Amino acid sequence: MKLKQTAISLLLAASVALPSVAAERPDYSHYYSNLPISMAQTAAPEIPDYRVNVADYGAVGDGTTLCTDAFAKAIAAVEAHGGGHVDVPAGIYLTGPIELTSHIDLHLDHNATLYFSPDPSLYVQKEGAKSTRGRYRSAISAEHATDISITGGGLIDGSGNYWRPVKRGKQSDEEWKAYVKQGGTVTEDGKFFFPRAPQGAKYNALDKGRNDLVRIYRCKNVLLQGVTFQNSPRFHIHPYYCENVIMDGIFVRSPWNAQNADGIDLTNCRRVLIVNTTVNTGDDGICMKGGQGASGVKAGPVSDVLIRDCRVYHAHGGFVIGSDCSGGMKNIVVRNCTFNGTDTGLRFKSGMDRGGKTENVFCDSIYMSNIKNEAIIFENTYVNKDVNFQMGNGSDIDSSKIFKPDFTDVHISNVVCHSAGAGIVLRGIPQALIHDITLTNVNISGAHELWSSENTKNIVLKNVKVNGAIPKL
Repeated sequence: MKLKQTAISLLLAASVALPSVAAERPDYSHYYSNLPISMAQTAAPEIPDYRVNVADYGAVGDGTTLCTDAFAKAIAAVEAHGGGHVDVPAGIYLTGPIELTSHIDLHLDHNATLYFSPDPSLYVQKEGAKSTRGRYRSAISAEHATDISITGGGLIDGSGNYWRPVKRGKQSDEEWKAYVKQGGTVTEDGKFFFPRAPQGAKYNALDKGRNDLVRIYRCKNVLLQGVTFQNSPRFHIHPYYCENVIMDGIFVRSPWNAQNADGIDLTNCRRVLIVNTTVNTGDDGICMKGGQGASGVKAGPVSDVLIRDCRVYHAHGGFVIGSDCSGGMKNIVVRNCTFNGTDTGLRFKSGMDRGGKTENVFCDSIYMSNIKNEAIIFENTYVNKDVNFQMGNGSDIDSSKIFKPDFTDVHISNVVCHSAGAGIVLRGIPQALIHDITLTNVNISGAHELWSSENTKNIVLKNVKVNGAIPKL
């Protein structure tokens, strides 16, 4: 008996001494079959098979206990072990900002909610941070990290209604009264409400500082899977200068009238896969951004992006390129996606101060319905009409700048759209023509306006109909 017990003890000791190893990674290679172009693939991050429970570090899921320190301690403990999973059990966890480090998976139980505190003092930027350009800290962030993920089935809420300005014209009377009742300031002209700006302060101070729900800066090997991201102060999911990013089965949502509440924005990212994802938000749905001017060119193009089997409900655009395009767009495929209730469907927008070139962009098997404005639009006349711009803090476009829009080499095929404000709109300018665009097997019905075209060249239409008529672009 003693020999048997000794053998068991030695076996247990040996198992504890073994280094943790990464769990088997999901395989996403099958999504890359039968693509119209050769595309660099991405792969899921490697996370060691080691776990801690955030509750063991003091987190309490009662919705009132501030758990910022508990999350930081749990992440630090896993980091010290070489990486692994920080498990968040069922409950509602009030917290300040969370920063992920390399080889960390934040794993939420299906009934776990991270509710980010609306207290701005918790989000003051750390000294030396360079990724946010004067904004508050993001709710969840990572910088220069590798192999990170947010997984599970829980919900992450950014308390955006305490940060975002509100346009009176986008609210019902009851909604407007509810906003004003929570405290804050209404501008003298009655057109805007700011949640926290005191009377006499600059209205746009908090607006300029609000940041993203999830901002991942210069990271490699990132996975977001199964989680709901909602109610961001600004953009919801914002990988910035990242490589190898996967979003699988996430849900991104905000009120339809949430200001600047983009769903998913990729800024100068490379090798990205977005699949089985749903977006329902107040601004652009799934958006490619290439930076403005010289900094965008230096960062390089958004490249090797595959978007498949996704659905977008309300958004300013279902799939969007722009308006910042200076770094360029290269090797992007959007396939088997549904847009229902978006303002526009396929949207390509830029302007003279932020333009760049598109190469090898393919949108295929796109199904749209109840599109408020244009089903398909290319515009080189875009002006960013955000709150600050509308309140006189913006500036006119300087047409002398060299960063011209260059929408070209875009191929749109097998599109069905039922009900739209307009069918196809191509709006170039003399300094920047929209050119060498191909549309094949596009059928748009129920459009209030058919099509319009100006300052274009080499637009190829093959079996394209709007309300049964063949466009003459």
